[in-house]
Amino acid sequence: MAGDLFSAAVEERLSKKAPLAARLRPRRLDEVVGQRHLLAPGKPLRMLIESDRLASVVLWGPAGTGKTSIARLVAGATSKSFETLSAVNAGVKDVREVVERARERLGQRGQGTILFLDEVHRFNKTQQDALLPHVEEGLLVLVGATTENPYFSLTGPLLSRSTLFRLESLGPDDLVELVDRALRDESRGLGDEPATIDADARMHLATRAEGDARHVLTCLELAHALAIERAKHDGEPEAHIALADAEAAIAMRALHYGDDEHYDITSAFIKSMRGSDPDAAVYWLARMLEAGEDPRFIARRVVIFASEDVGLADAQALPIATAAAHAVEYVGLPEARINLAHAVVHCALAPKSNSAYMALGRAMAAVRDRPAGSVPVHLRDASYPSARNLGHGAGYRYPHDAPSGWVDQDYRPPEVAGEQFYEAGTHGEEGSMVADWRARRGAEPAGEGAGEREGGRRARE
Repeated sequence: MAGDLFSAAVEERLSKKAPLAARLRPRRLDEVVGQRHLLAPGKPLRMLIESDRLASVVLWGPAGTGKTSIARLVAGATSKSFETLSAVNAGVKDVREVVERARERLGQRGQGTILFLDEVHRFNKTQQDALLPHVEEGLLVLVGATTENPYFSLTGPLLSRSTLFRLESLGPDDLVELVDRALRDESRGLGDEPATIDADARMHLATRAEGDARHVLTCLELAHALAIERAKHDGEPEAHIALADAEAAIAMRALHYGDDEHYDITSAFIKSMRGSDPDAAVYWLARMLEAGEDPRFIARRVVIFASEDVGLADAQALPIATAAAHAVEYVGLPEARINLAHAVVHCALAPKSNSAYMALGRAMAAVRDRPAGSVPVHLRDASYPSARNLGHGAGYRYPHDAPSGWVDQDYRPPEVAGEQFYEAGTHGEEGSMVADWRARRGAEPAGEGAGEREGGRRARE
């Protein structure tokens, strides 16, 4: 009995030393903050947990949205045995040991096994393949948790055998509720060291924690410690968390993002330039730079964008983007971020045309789908001595011999004759370029300007 009391005292002491986020981890589904689309009464994940009918699932969402908390609640609600592994430090050997225990448990007691695999995206293909047959046969019910897009990080077979539940970032109201819960809960929160908090400090924590419950509680704990020290210094009887405390706590967080956000932020960056919003484009550029994104990656995306989305509407976009990419290599950070901003703002402000990109796509489709026609005889290389004997170049009309610099002749094989791959854009410089092009073509009647002069032979060949 004494030993039990001692163990309980140690557990209580350790629980008080645990981080606030760990102490406030929900013990019932009703204590989970947010995720109402999954855990409100009658919603799918809640029904599966409460009925103990959970099959293999993957919980996907940003950090601090409740993935591990939900897994722990599954452990408390199921009649199955619950095993936990972290893909950060577990390997195939650990999976085999779990499988052996699961087989023994099933054979001896008829009890199934749930395996909670945290950071499941850290398992490579070989490790995931080792897990797959045991999930497939039903020996293990997998509950995987990941912050990365499972469509990128999990193998198709494993993903197809799991139900995917996406958790959303928590809203400010959810985080305010967590802050208030921590302040009033005397056993698990900060209530054993009473404190009050200003409304603006509370809202600052809630809005700047980026939907992350763990982060808002960690910052609250730090702000609370700062307030306690200030109260002691000032001789105040009770700690009071002010806006300055909340700002100091939040400022200590380093901005970062994972692989999944890498793709999302890159997409937002490109779409902002395409949408001609320089403010948004520079914001996403700053997010990427601040998070440590490789500036060469950013420069490559801008160079691609300059041709794919600006194209002929602004002929200067490509050389400016290319110059920024060169500056990244030549100048380096931090100064090269100015060159990147220069190119990004130019591309955002520029008129847009994807006509060259679309023309190439249509031409590539024609090359793939149609028979490959021979080069017409009049377009073939006639520069070597025997080429004329083969008829190469016969009938070719030299555009420079025509007053307008253009003659009407076919430049395509019969298989794609008459096909239009390039559809002219009307924005920016492209509109005037196309108008001039059409004017030149219309100035020379078909068949004229076809005379061949020896002086232009080398150039035209």
